[in-house]
Amino acid sequence: MKTLRIALAQINPTVGDLKGNTDKIIEYIKKAKGHDTDIVAFPELAITGYPPEDLLFNKGFIKDNIACLGRIIPHTEGIIAVVGFVDSINKGRGKGIYNAAAVMQNRSLVDTCYKSTFRGQGIYDESRYFLKGKRNPFFNVGGLSFSVVIGNDIFHDAGLIVNVDAFPYWITGNTQKEKRLCVEALKHHGYLAYVNIVGGQDEWVFGGNSSIINKNGEIVAKSPLFEESILIRDIETEEAVMESDEALTVMIPVKLVQQKKVLRKKVVKQQSPVEEVYNALCLGTRDYVRKNGFQKAVLGLSGGIDSALVAAIAKDALGKENVFGVSMPSKYTSEESKVDAEILAKNLCIKLIEVPIDTLFETYLGILQKPFKGPASQITLENLQPRVRANILMALSNNYGWFVLSTGNKSEVGTGYSTLYGDTAGGYAVIKDVSKTLVYKLSHWVNEKEGREVIPERILNKSPSAELRHDQKDTDTLPPYDLLDPILTAHIEDNRTADELIASGYDAGLVKTIIDMVHRNEYKRRQSAPGPKITKRSFGKDWNFPITNKYRY
Repeated sequence: MKTLRIALAQINPTVGDLKGNTDKIIEYIKKAKGHDTDIVAFPELAITGYPPEDLLFNKGFIKDNIACLGRIIPHTEGIIAVVGFVDSINKGRGKGIYNAAAVMQNRSLVDTCYKSTFRGQGIYDESRYFLKGKRNPFFNVGGLSFSVVIGNDIFHDAGLIVNVDAFPYWITGNTQKEKRLCVEALKHHGYLAYVNIVGGQDEWVFGGNSSIINKNGEIVAKSPLFEESILIRDIETEEAVMESDEALTVMIPVKLVQQKKVLRKKVVKQQSPVEEVYNALCLGTRDYVRKNGFQKAVLGLSGGIDSALVAAIAKDALGKENVFGVSMPSKYTSEESKVDAEILAKNLCIKLIEVPIDTLFETYLGILQKPFKGPASQITLENLQPRVRANILMALSNNYGWFVLSTGNKSEVGTGYSTLYGDTAGGYAVIKDVSKTLVYKLSHWVNEKEGREVIPERILNKSPSAELRHDQKDTDTLPPYDLLDPILTAHIEDNRTADELIASGYDAGLVKTIIDMVHRNEYKRRQSAPGPKITKRSFGKDWNFPITNKYRY
């Protein structure tokens, strides 16, 4: 029985880093050769990174990415390489670009496959850039027919379907994707080799989760989540050979051997849903900070649970020596919160800087007394404090080159329970897509992971408060989070209307109040920092409502 060995190179490219991405592809081709591999496959648009967005309107970018493909071809001696790139057609009446996958072998380009099925919902806008391709040849390697498909383009039977993709992570998304792939392998009677991007790109986090599925629809090998890796698996060709007369078949001369050196199988640890989310947030934060040229990060440590969780994520993402917490107490800050911030910083082994804001706060009020023609309003007094704190964080950022992380959660972002140019200020909003109830779950998991009390128990148990006035509680302004979050999730992520929510049993007044808060605070979200997507629908690319909008649904 002859054996074909396939490698799936789950790499972390950077959008626009054509040289760096190409170097990485060449490096992984060499790794695959070192394992006596017949085929190595890379993710969708591996050369450009995903998504390149409006870079695709730049002719020089397209030309340079094709030139990078030319750099890869000479390294394909003795191996078949499948690499995602952007192809350009400018002949006669045909003009445009394609989302493409090059099939190369023995220092030559064998053929090119084009994506034809575009994802049209939510975060994707592929039809804005690409023409729909119609060329998907079959390849014959030692009697095994295989096809190369991009994204959801799985149409025909083949002994081996190589599926290159760029599928972003979100809660339950990987599970749904795996189920669909298993159904496709069973439906098309062949092995399915699925390779996905890994890494953070702006608001998206790609989990990888590359896998090989047999013709019975069973996953037989899988890559680890959120890590670069190369997955190698042997396929017995006599069990996988399929015939197809539906498309052009390209012969690729490869001499398959009876048996290759036995591979050592790696066991991939299954992650719980909470662990997945935490690791996605770490990867998104690490890549956003590092890929944008920063090494160190700074955030305000209030002694509350949101900043505690963000500090823990930053420490795991960037290293304890690269994270700085800033305590900025006012006369409204409780002694417990100050102590809790100190304990948290000590537990995380990050440096804590204390900058009290009362003097600055009073100076602002003194300067504003004349134009205000009297005392400031309560809302002014409250919002001025986070704006003073934002100035301090940005000053530290300017002075030391530290990257500012903001700490608002999805419940606050959704309802507008935040101060524009205050706690919304920062370069990256780490938990922007994390509801308050999930913040608590993640924080408890941090302590479980470490086997000790990293986030102090008092932070986990105290009533949430912005501490901008005496005895303030979040519930003074918002419904309790156990009532708020399910309604927000249903409306934002599941697109359920007020009438549907009321019909399902929620209080009518509460539903209408929450939905109104969501839509009249769009102007704040539009001016806030990006953050990693971990739900089905996040505020960002998934959410595109007009700022000026009186309609409520």
